Amino acid sequence: MYVYWLLLLAAILSEVMATTSMKLSAGFTKAIPSATMMVGYMCSGIFIILAIKRIELSIAYAVWAGLGVILTSIIGIWFFRETMTPVKLGSIGLICVGVVGLYLSQPNQP
Repeated sequence: MYVYWLLLLAAILSEVMATTSMKLSAGFTKAIPSATMMVGYMCSGIFIILAIKRIELSIAYAVWAGLGVILTSIIGIWFFRETMTPVKLGSIGLICVGVVGLYLSQPNQP
């Protein structure tokens, strides 16, 4: 079962890499970030397809989307100097609570 969680983690990291590369591609004007973006999204899709073979779809998607948003927000704040407001911080916290809540809602797995 842990292999499927590792696949989900790979999907999340691939998606975050692709989203960051999207920003770096400057509207497809830079070749390497543009290619990295396309490869990252393709890998993310493949990894999540493999992960949902054993992880419930609702759980996998919530973790994938939630952690993707959280990591992308952190990258935006740290590397792209995006603003950090109390509302943004609170919203990230609510995403964390939602992801943990969905994870804890799944039945015990052997």
